[in-house]
Amino acid sequence: MWFVFALATTALWGLAELFYKKGAKEDEKYSHLKTCICVGVIMGLHAVFTLLTKRIGFDPINLLRYLPVSLLYIVSMALSYFGMRFIEESISDPIENTSGALCSILCVIFLGYEMSVPGWITIGIIVIGLLGISFLEQRDNPERKARLGKKMAIISFAMPFAYAILDAAGSFVDVIYLDIETTPLVNVTEETIEEVANTSYELTFFLCAVLLFLFLKARKVRFEFPKQSDKVAAAVCETAGQFTYVYAMSANGALAAPVISSVCIVSLLLAHIFLKEKLTWKQYIFIGIVIVGIIALAVIEGE
Repeated sequence: MWFVFALATTALWGLAELFYKKGAKEDEKYSHLKTCICVGVIMGLHAVFTLLTKRIGFDPINLLRYLPVSLLYIVSMALSYFGMRFIEESISDPIENTSGALCSILCVIFLGYEMSVPGWITIGIIVIGLLGISFLEQRDNPERKARLGKKMAIISFAMPFAYAILDAAGSFVDVIYLDIETTPLVNVTEETIEEVANTSYELTFFLCAVLLFLFLKARKVRFEFPKQSDKVAAAVCETAGQFTYVYAMSANGALAAPVISSVCIVSLLLAHIFLKEKLTWKQYIFIGIVIVGIIALAVIEGE
C-alpha cells in the first residue's frame, strides 16, 4: 500500500502546483495572500476532522510549542505563492524541491548526520543545475525584466530560492520536533507525534488565514471564497497529499521518498500540457539535471 500512497501523494502535489499557478494572477496584488487564506481554511477543516475522528491527545499548548516550525513552513509557502505570479512553474518547482537537499546538509552540519560520497556528488549536481537555471534566467529573459522592472524581476526569481531555504529550515527543525526523545511537544507518543505536529501546523495556518482575511477586509480588498476555485482546488490537493504522504512515509519512507520526489516531473509535464509553458532547450537540460539530482539523492539517502 505504501506505493499507492506514494503515487497518490505525487499526483496530488503535482495537481496542487498546477492549480496554484492557475490561481496566481500577476496583475492581482494580493493573489498570494488569497491563496494563503484558501489553504489555511482547508487545512483548518482537516485539522478539525482529525480532532473529531482520532484520539491523538491534542494539547492546545502545542500550537505555541510547534509555532517556530509552523511559521517557517507558512512563510515559505507565502513566498512561493508570491513568486508564482511571475515565474513559470517549470522553473520554480524544481528549485523549490531542492529544499530536501538543503535539509540534508543542515542535518550533517548541525546534527552530526553522515552523508555518503554519492550523496555529496548528487548535491553537487543539483547545485550545477541551479546555477545553470539562474544564469539562463538572468541572461535570456529580457521580456520579464522589461515587464516587471529589473528589481522586481530579481525579487520574483529569488522567491523559489527563499522557499527552498525556509522549507529546509522547517524540515530541519522538524527532525528535532518529531523525535520523541528531543521533542518540545507535550502529551505525545510515538504513534501520535506526527499527527499532533501536523494538526498544530494546520490550525496555525488557519489562524494566519483569519488574520490575512481581516487584513484584506481592512484594505477593502474584495475576497469571495466560492470564486477562488483554482486556489481552493490547490488547497484541497495540498492537504490531501499531506494526508497520503504521512501514510506513505510511515509505511516505507526509504522507498516512498524517491517516488514522491518525482513530483517535479509531474508538475513539469502538467505545466507544459495545461499551462502551455515553453522554455528553451538549455533551460530544460538544467532543470532535468536538478530533477535527476533530487531523485538520486532521495534514492541514495533512503538506502
